[in-house]
Amino acid sequence: MSPKQQDDDEVERNALELVKQAGPKGILQSELWRHLGLNSREGSRVALRLEKKGMVRRNKELNGGRWTYRLYPLESEILDSDRLHWDTLGDCPCFVCGSLSSCGARQLITPNKCDNLSEWIINQVNNRSRIKENAPGETEEAKTTNS
Repeated sequence: MSPKQQDDDEVERNALELVKQAGPKGILQSELWRHLGLNSREGSRVALRLEKKGMVRRNKELNGGRWTYRLYPLESEILDSDRLHWDTLGDCPCFVCGSLSSCGARQLITPNKCDNLSEWIINQVNNRSRIKENAPGETEEAKTTNS
């Protein structure tokens, strides 16, 4: 692999990481190339390569009176912190439920109507939201701007 190819691969990895960190709100292509220290032409090429490889989605949008693209990570590229991990299931009420053997579709007891499971899921979602709100890297200014 040539040094140029290695540099391109590293830039793509860094770009993809920035897009993944932006999460579902995405990142403007212009912000991406500024973070990477690239000019607009180089940044556009990186974004196009990532899109062609199926790593990001590009949506055209009007921003500040100019047309640009917002880049979003594809589902397969979402940050690991956004994925469900087995270690988060440890306190799921289903594992200790006395009715587990008679719980399921077309049963008297179903996960859809289980108050314990519903409460646990809501707590999991709320906990993840709090973790994301307190994630490092986002300035107070950015938080108020995005609100």
